[in-house]
Amino acid sequence: VNKNNAKLWNNVGHALENEKNFERALQFFIQATQVQPDDIGAHMNVGRTYKNLNKTKEAEESYMIAKSLMPQIIPGKKYAARVAPNHLNVYINLANLIRANESRLEEADQLYRQAISMRPDFKQAYISRGELLLKMNKPLKAKEAYLRALELDKTNADLWYNLAIVYIELKDPTEALKNFNRALELNPAHKLALFNSALLMQESGDARLRPEAKQRLLHYVKEEPQDSNGYFNLGMLAMDDKKDMEAEAWMKKAIRLQPNFRSALFNLALLYSQTGKELMALPVLEDLLRYYPDHTKGLILKGDILMNQKKDIVGAKMCFEKILELDPKNVQGKHNLCVVYFEEKDLIKAEKCLVETLALAPHEEYIQRHLNIVRSKIASLGAVEQSSLPSDGTAATEAKKNSFQNLKEAKNEKTTTQSTVDNKEHSKNKKPTEKSSVDKETPKKSTKEIKDIEKKRVAALKRLEEIERILNGE
Repeated sequence: VNKNNAKLWNNVGHALENEKNFERALQFFIQATQVQPDDIGAHMNVGRTYKNLNKTKEAEESYMIAKSLMPQIIPGKKYAARVAPNHLNVYINLANLIRANESRLEEADQLYRQAISMRPDFKQAYISRGELLLKMNKPLKAKEAYLRALELDKTNADLWYNLAIVYIELKDPTEALKNFNRALELNPAHKLALFNSALLMQESGDARLRPEAKQRLLHYVKEEPQDSNGYFNLGMLAMDDKKDMEAEAWMKKAIRLQPNFRSALFNLALLYSQTGKELMALPVLEDLLRYYPDHTKGLILKGDILMNQKKDIVGAKMCFEKILELDPKNVQGKHNLCVVYFEEKDLIKAEKCLVETLALAPHEEYIQRHLNIVRSKIASLGAVEQSSLPSDGTAATEAKKNSFQNLKEAKNEKTTTQSTVDNKEHSKNKKPTEKSSVDKETPKKSTKEIKDIEKKRVAALKRLEEIERILNGE
């Protein structure tokens, strides 16, 4: 065996690399660079192996050596005939490595552009650059990069998917859905396209799209049976369709897979509370607040149930006081605490509380009306007679007006608008279970959700009329 043959050292290194024996593979790749110092591929092998060993500094140094061995760039000159396509990956690999550092994004972009200038048909450079431009919040430039890549390969489902993500960033859901569909035409089992297109259909508020959204999510969970997000979104679709038992089953399945799934826990509790099963909501809320003690909406819902169903004024008061510790300007929490004071027969404190709440939300007519009722009661009873005020708990039901309005949480617990890239470095972005765990508490309302809120508002006003009749002694 010729020990001065770099190819032999590289081949043994590759065999060890395939066995995940990176430490041993590294020794052979380094030997190859020593036998043939100008072997670009060998230096790239060393860089890749250092990266697999999480030694990013050494990986960058090796990639920089490989890059220095590349032909110098002369503006306007093409290098396709002189540069091996595989060697151009040094620019991609180096850029992918350094862009993990937020302060080096422009530097990474420059590397992608260098690769493109040396070979204008280098598809992977356009794909990687498009993904970086999205990260840099430059969706229009990302769109250009993906369109150029599609000119080179119209059959790449990932490219159509990435273009759909760009259109989401550009606030154009119609075009986004068209591109998701193109991706699925090319690859019916494209998991991210299945998931995110279903999400887009769901969030459109168009009931006609729900059956197809459900089919795509069912296909997705078949492909990814351990991903709780798929079951959660099936649950949200069922809630939209008023299929309460189905929604409950999907939410429970999501929680079994991920016991601390914030949005699934909250929405299951909300489902129970909206379907007359408030007491079943309490243990779910306990779980939610054990994992997320600062979950404001969970505290509001728990306090509402304690006050109206359990008649536990002390427990309800603790919930609302906790909300105000977290957010002193929370109108829902503040108003509900005022109702607690009324239930405690402390009209003076209730009046002061409502004055403060009205200052936070001067345009909320119901707060002013409640303040007027309390002041009228004070005037009619007098301070001495406050103790004779009946405490039948009915005043607390008005808290539901604020407890249930806009409580429904996000359709998805994580960020889904991640581009799909071909290189292994960003393979995590191919899965919607990316743990960036952005819990969108107040997503944009659909037309259907707005109509539902209006129905709830009408119902709340009817309850309010009953409360006011009681408060006025009618």
